[in-house]
Amino acid sequence: MPENVVPLFKTPTEPAPAEPLTLVPPAPDPTLTAKSIRLFKRTARAMAGAVTHDRTRTAARMFARHGLYILGGARIAGRRAWDGRTASRYQRMLRAAEAAGQWEEAKVWEDRLHRFRSDRHRRRMDLITAPQDLARSAVTGTALTLGGLLALGLVLAIANEDPSDILGPLAAAVELVRWVTVIATVVWGPLVTVGPWAALAALWALGKQRQTAPAWVLPAQARDDAGAPITPSIVVTALRDLGVPALRNAIKDMGDAGAAMLGPIRIAGCGVEVDVTLPSGVSTAEVQGRRRKLAENLARHEHEVFITIPQAARTVRLWIADSGALDQPIGPSPLVIDQTLKADYRKGKAPWGQDLRGDAALISLYQRHLLITGLSNQGKTAALRALALWLALDPTVELRIADLKGAGDWAMFDGLATTLIQGPTDDHVIDATLMAEEMVAEMERRLQAPPGTVFEPLIGIVDEAQVAFMCPATGGKEDPRPYGGSKATSRYFMAARKIHNQGRAVDVLLFEGTQDPTDQNLPKLVREGAHTRGSLALGTESQARMALGDKAVDGGAAPHLLRQGLDKGTVVVASDGISIPAGQASITVRTHYIDTEQGTAIADRAKALRGAVATRAAEQSGEGLDPLADIAAVLGDSPRMRTQEVLAGLANRNPGAYREWTFADLKDVLDAAGASPRKSDGRMVVDRAKVLRALAQRDADSPEAASE
Repeated sequence: MPENVVPLFKTPTEPAPAEPLTLVPPAPDPTLTAKSIRLFKRTARAMAGAVTHDRTRTAARMFARHGLYILGGARIAGRRAWDGRTASRYQRMLRAAEAAGQWEEAKVWEDRLHRFRSDRHRRRMDLITAPQDLARSAVTGTALTLGGLLALGLVLAIANEDPSDILGPLAAAVELVRWVTVIATVVWGPLVTVGPWAALAALWALGKQRQTAPAWVLPAQARDDAGAPITPSIVVTALRDLGVPALRNAIKDMGDAGAAMLGPIRIAGCGVEVDVTLPSGVSTAEVQGRRRKLAENLARHEHEVFITIPQAARTVRLWIADSGALDQPIGPSPLVIDQTLKADYRKGKAPWGQDLRGDAALISLYQRHLLITGLSNQGKTAALRALALWLALDPTVELRIADLKGAGDWAMFDGLATTLIQGPTDDHVIDATLMAEEMVAEMERRLQAPPGTVFEPLIGIVDEAQVAFMCPATGGKEDPRPYGGSKATSRYFMAARKIHNQGRAVDVLLFEGTQDPTDQNLPKLVREGAHTRGSLALGTESQARMALGDKAVDGGAAPHLLRQGLDKGTVVVASDGISIPAGQASITVRTHYIDTEQGTAIADRAKALRGAVATRAAEQSGEGLDPLADIAAVLGDSPRMRTQEVLAGLANRNPGAYREWTFADLKDVLDAAGASPRKSDGRMVVDRAKVLRALAQRDADSPEAASE
């Protein structure tokens, strides 16, 4: 190719291979890297400390609080303006009246709403002709003003004989307008500057007054409202925040913010009491089931708020204690203070303690079987013993006591009770069973007495009765029936049932104290046979229903909500023998505690009133027995007695000697003495006359009588 010819296409040449590039990072400085990490950690800790510092959090809460005050105030002002311009206020009051079931009040608000809408419609129709009326009024007003000013100027000109005075009033009016304009021009700037800030201050003040900021932004001292006095707003707010949507919406729709639901707040003992009429759609059970949350909303502990159902429909009664008041002990028992106090079983009432309102809790025991239960070490024995000590101050009352714990809590009744059994063993349960069976025999004897016969009260007390129900002992081959259990063959169970069925009519009563009730250690028929049922702290609601019955628990009784160990001696009572507010099914009583020393002193006073009582202990020696004399003592004044009753009486008189006696043993003694039992109406009986004749014959045949 010629040299001067340029080729159209160049032949590509192979580029020289590029040398690979290798990036070599600089070697890190170990010292610099460690310093950076330490600096970063220190900075992070410092920032975290600054952010979480109390001052930072306090400052953040302060800014949030005041900002929310302004927003809340704006919301309230906007709602007020909206209420003033629309019918929302009337509609809200109408819905509130309907929710509360106040139909007459609802009709009144409906009439007001109709009048408001009619007036508003008339005002809007007047706005159609308002421009014409305004123009006409402006022309007329201007003409009258100018005419008046010119007339005034004419009068001045005539008086001053100066024609220039005719325009004087008009010039003065123009000058006044000029000065008003100047003043407005001067003031307008500051007003525009200050006005928004003044509006914000007004909104802030309104929000602060109504406490529109949430609790988490309030200062610590403002949020710590425990023990604050109970006011209507606090109660309504607590109910609103209870978590019941229907209740919250009803309160929100009420024009008075829920105040119509509340009755008067009354001082009641160491707290206050208020009745709350719930709106339609809200059940009393929904409020009762949220007792803990309601107490927390009221700045109280759960045990300081009691919810009961009064007589009025759709109403709950709240009793709210003063903070910490229930942790303070009540005063001593009148039995301790008044050394001259006496008891009257038939007409009197025992001073048991105080109710939550601080009033004396007096309970009648006349012809009422009693059951008191609770967890261990909650004051059950002390509460039951206080009633027994009061009864002991009535000389006509006979006490028979079986303490199946045997810790000496009832030792003071030695010399007061005709029978005193103390011990937890099966033998003591057998003794207690025989005591109950003898009470049954006495009850049956009284029931067969001539009409009109008056009997002195006989009261049997069995403490720790669950030991008797759970006793596995039996009577052996001759009487295989078990002493414990809850079947028709269970001796203690059947004796208790018989006393419950008919003992009240002849003043034969049974008081029982049990622990931690279950269907096994407290049978249903026994617990439902008691007229007065009391319960200390329990573990579950099912136990509360066993102790007090479904009606009392459904009506607000809650012994399972009492604090174990802290509410010792506090008894929830369901009985017609104690004054209970109308509509309620139970009452909570804080019982007086009478210690052993004080109880012994009261027992000594009772012994002085009634004289010496021979107390039969659970176990007696079999030495020196006189079975025939004991049989005569059991017969007493009865002309005849069934052999079963005689055996029960002998066993109760001396359990250690006669507990295992059978009919054959009794028959052998009577046959040997010539006073054999005979049949009467198909039953074997023992004649008192035969026994006394045999005793007289034996005494006459004795060596001492022969020597005389």
